[in-house]
Amino acid sequence: MRETVRAVIKPNSRKGPLVETLDDGTLQLYVRAPAVEGKANRAAVALLAEHYGVPKSAVSLAAGATSRFKRFEIDR
Repeated sequence: MRETVRAVIKPNSRKGPLVETLDDGTLQLYVRAPAVEGKANRAAVALLAEHYGVPKSAVSLAAGATSRFKRFEIDR
């Protein structure tokens, strides 16, 4: 089963790594990695994999590679 998740990324966060759910169901991801050369995206994939209890290979970035607002697909 494939699930699509909307997320807002907060790179360079001292609060992270942390996942919070916003009122509209969007996930707010706090990652320590900077938004340089895809480091924050890779950190977000790892964080979502841990959050959902799936391997990193089951999480893929579907849209928003250069945006704070992203869509991930998770194979469960």
